[in-house]
Amino acid sequence: MSEIKVPDLGESITEGTIYKWHVKEGDTVGQGDVLAELETDKVNLEISAEEGGVISAILRGAGENVAVGEVIGRLGGGAPAGGKPPAAEAQPTAQPPAETAAAQPAAAAPAAAPEGQAAENGAAYLASPGARKLARERGIDLAEVGARDPIGRIGQADVKGHGAAAVPAAPIPAPAAPQSAPAGSTPPPGKAADGKETERKRMSRRRLTIASRLVEAQHTAAMLTTFNEVDMTAILDIRKRRKDTFKEKHDIGLGFMSFFTKAVVGALKAYPLLNAEIEGEDLLIKKYYDIGIAVSAKEGLVVPVVRDADRLSFPQIERQIAELASKARANTLALSDLQGGTFTITNGGVFGSLMSTPILNAPQVGILGMHKIQLRPIAIDEETTVNRPMMYIALSYDHRIVDGSEAVSFLVKVKELLEDPEALLLEG
Repeated sequence: MSEIKVPDLGESITEGTIYKWHVKEGDTVGQGDVLAELETDKVNLEISAEEGGVISAILRGAGENVAVGEVIGRLGGGAPAGGKPPAAEAQPTAQPPAETAAAQPAAAAPAAAPEGQAAENGAAYLASPGARKLARERGIDLAEVGARDPIGRIGQADVKGHGAAAVPAAPIPAPAAPQSAPAGSTPPPGKAADGKETERKRMSRRRLTIASRLVEAQHTAAMLTTFNEVDMTAILDIRKRRKDTFKEKHDIGLGFMSFFTKAVVGALKAYPLLNAEIEGEDLLIKKYYDIGIAVSAKEGLVVPVVRDADRLSFPQIERQIAELASKARANTLALSDLQGGTFTITNGGVFGSLMSTPILNAPQVGILGMHKIQLRPIAIDEETTVNRPMMYIALSYDHRIVDGSEAVSFLVKVKELLEDPEALLLEG
């Protein structure tokens, strides 16, 4: 008999959520077979069998939070004894409730837990590991604990505060549920108070992490956004003339992201504070250029990183971005694909956005937003106006270390490099 444990999840990740099991109790598996999929804050990871055998027990179900090293199942060398799953995993129809209570009266309370546990599991999903442990030690239901965090994540301080307040409040629940309450006072599941249909859906771990980090970025950084616009005529002309040759030679399309990545690298070299981060009372100015490219995936936005972008050619950048985007949409990104970016580029234009204010990807202090290319009348001189393909670009930055003049100059530099691709080839 061997244990199925949650593997080491990588730097700074101590827990995950079981996304789904690929096996069930009684299944025979071989060494290396995928047993379950685990959702973490950043990526989904597969848990594989370290040896062959029969799944004798599944201890934690889909949707449950689990910590690194925790036992979530057992793998035996033969069929499970009696061919029956453990009581905790048995289906409700496997044994009449009365028979269960008669046979094991001491287990009656735990047997009722799976139905009543739903609310606690929902709260535990938003609770830190320390808070869950403290709640278990004090016998506190996490569903009743209020959170001070903006997204509702429960911390140890919330549990301690609830525990202190719970003592005098203990005798009060009796009159809280009077028998005289109107029969229809509580709307049924899927119904709002006025009878209209609703749907309640638990946020995924990744969506919770995105929410938490975006709120954190706005709370911790002095975030400001400045705008400019780029005449895309020269880039569109190059793509029109060179796209077929580029595709034949490099087996990859020539998109916009390689131009923007090169322009950002050139501007970061000219204005290095936008390639820095704050560490305590120090500035950590990075001399390398790992550019994060925001990609929209099913579970939310992810930012895989193009490493050493200053050393890559246009086809190498395009190929890396295409590979990372494909992995993001297939949910196969590795943690190493997401860690350590120095600056981020996000393209809302692919969804039709004309202008936006991107939020920083902390601890980075700069993010460039691209937008939709749109024909607009541009005055060439006092007498001449022409239609040009224009794009608004936005730079959000941390004003704690980047002054407005430097941010504006950075964005102007990006504009100049994009409008003059020859300079882009030299400086990017």
